[in-house]
Amino acid sequence: MSGQQQSRIFLSAPHMSGNERRYIDEAFETNWIAPLGPQLDAFEQEVAAYAGTKGAAAVSSGTAAIHLALQLLDVGKGDTVFCSSFTFIASANPISYCGAEPVFIDSEPATWNMSPEALGRALRDAAAAGQLPKAVIVVHLYGQIARMEEIHVLCSEYGVPIVEDAAESLGSTYKGKQSGGLGKLGIFSFNGNKIITTSGGGMLVSDDTALLAKARFLATQARDQAPHYQHSEMGFNYRMSNVLAGVGRAQLQVLDERVAARRAIFEEYALTLGNQPGVAFMPELLGTRSNRWLTALVLDAEEAGVTAQHLLAALEAANIEARPLWKPLHMQPLFKGTRFYEHAEGERAYCEQLFRSGLCLPSGSGMSGADQMRVIDCISDVFGNGVRSSAQTAS
Repeated sequence: MSGQQQSRIFLSAPHMSGNERRYIDEAFETNWIAPLGPQLDAFEQEVAAYAGTKGAAAVSSGTAAIHLALQLLDVGKGDTVFCSSFTFIASANPISYCGAEPVFIDSEPATWNMSPEALGRALRDAAAAGQLPKAVIVVHLYGQIARMEEIHVLCSEYGVPIVEDAAESLGSTYKGKQSGGLGKLGIFSFNGNKIITTSGGGMLVSDDTALLAKARFLATQARDQAPHYQHSEMGFNYRMSNVLAGVGRAQLQVLDERVAARRAIFEEYALTLGNQPGVAFMPELLGTRSNRWLTALVLDAEEAGVTAQHLLAALEAANIEARPLWKPLHMQPLFKGTRFYEHAEGERAYCEQLFRSGLCLPSGSGMSGADQMRVIDCISDVFGNGVRSSAQTAS
């Protein structure tokens, strides 16, 4: 059977526990269908308990959570916000929603996340210019947590709050602490491709319960306490529905199992492909435990004899979904001309190197062993052909 005739293997398909129906039925039976209700309240409490924060606010998406975080920090026109460049665009779009200017920070080799070295230079320049950023958005890419200790020291020195974009890292830990609770405000995403899902949704978490109360107020159209509809400030329609929160509660119950499954998938890829010439997998920083949301690797094309683009095309031809690593935001047409700080001055940006040489492999926790071996066999075939072609060319 040809690859095109085989069923498609997806990058990160939703994986239901089977218990979601119980909470959905409960919402229907009690007629709590609106974006309020006991499932929503319980989901917030359970996520906060898992993240180790004092509270949480459930919203319609991770993007909405970042937007609310910036609103809570009074980000507005004329302000700057520092943000990881190597990430999905949703990490930075809310900066523009607020009328502020993003300044992008490069990645570094130990985590592929925000470079403390680049961040330090950016903060020193901002302090010298008398315009410190209103916030620093640190992204934990593909489940790997950034070098938070170093980043905390820098941000504390300049009094700049951290917004922790943990959209991809729910279930990851840093020195024994859960991601999401390592900054002033943290955000999670429950999009359909995340490690657990509510179909669509997000969560804002923090130890600052007053800020979370304000977030709920803003997320429900900023309706004042009055017998009529009265609004003194601009709000948003950002609350999660009670029904979707029920799905989230069932998903949260199996989160640790999902982390274990994705880590096992990573280990199998690393074991079977890690000795291929020119292949390097995303590192795991000492003292951290990544949820391995997606297995990510980079190729040294000269050593491997194939490029990431070659490998992506071969996988697609076999009806296997894989993706390039994120295109850095400072390279996006939308953000043309924005300021950017490299990891090492005068050298090529590290995140640009990652983008041009890397890809993500199918990593869904529901993927069968047979499907993973199909992916591995396809990649092994490509490497064999590519290496022979390279040797033939050399001769």
